[in-house]
Amino acid sequence: MALFVILIGAIGAVRPQMLIWIGPYVPWLLGLVMFGMGMTLTLRDFQSILKHPWEVLLGVIAQFFIMPMVAWLLVWLFALPPELAIGVILVGTCPGGTASNVISYLAKGDVALSVAMTMTTTLLAPLATPALTWVLADAWIDVSFSGMAVSIAEMVLLPVVLGLAAHHFFRRTVERMLPLMPVVSVVTIIFLVGGVVAMGASQLIEVGLLMAALVVLHNLFGLALGYGMARIFHLNSKKSRTVAIEVGMQNSGMAASLAVMYFNPAAAIPGAIFSVWQNISGSLLANYYDKKEEKLKVAAVR
Repeated sequence: MALFVILIGAIGAVRPQMLIWIGPYVPWLLGLVMFGMGMTLTLRDFQSILKHPWEVLLGVIAQFFIMPMVAWLLVWLFALPPELAIGVILVGTCPGGTASNVISYLAKGDVALSVAMTMTTTLLAPLATPALTWVLADAWIDVSFSGMAVSIAEMVLLPVVLGLAAHHFFRRTVERMLPLMPVVSVVTIIFLVGGVVAMGASQLIEVGLLMAALVVLHNLFGLALGYGMARIFHLNSKKSRTVAIEVGMQNSGMAASLAVMYFNPAAAIPGAIFSVWQNISGSLLANYYDKKEEKLKVAAVR
């Protein structure tokens, strides 16, 4: 996925005319990804929140505190112009991304906790994301709280609920389709990134290196601080790495979609670059923990 995201990002930057047509469909593409996420859920998945409420609450607080504050500090330190500042803030205030569940699985983390955190932050997003964006970014640009809340509910919450309902009422049909959903989600995310990059291609040339540096810092600080916060509250290694991945990996497609809808294509650049980078860093992190677990198994056998 990371390789294809990099490839389509490069095409969108160099040949934007090939992908600019995707722009109007960005919100629909995000909705499709969230519908696919909803289809993978069942009502029993919500029991994990009730079984481990403290761990999920800790993860959600970390998600909606660490990433927004790191975004605000980066914007302040680098004195970004409004159109880029709002994009960075949006990335920070969005919920965890669906790719984090896959990365948590590959990293030998706690997948149930990962799914519970993603689900909870996604359900809270219609209130948390516009509220945090309004508080942190209103100094740079006028943010419509109510308008953004409605859009997030339409693009994120409603598709998840519809996907959950489809799984509940049409279980056999949906379960036959589930093996295809990861492929559908990956292809959709790839096109979403390509369309967003194409729309901001002219600005990307001017600010690409700066935004790349900011995105890397944002992601790495999220991973490190998320892990550190989990360890401070005595979560074990598997749960701590899961919290780190959930905090560091954002629903950047949602950030890019909101940027296009409410601001301008330049504001979508941070979200587009974040989509590319987080898949790279997440893959590297999963590879590291996978090898670490293998070494521990070998040592235990000896």
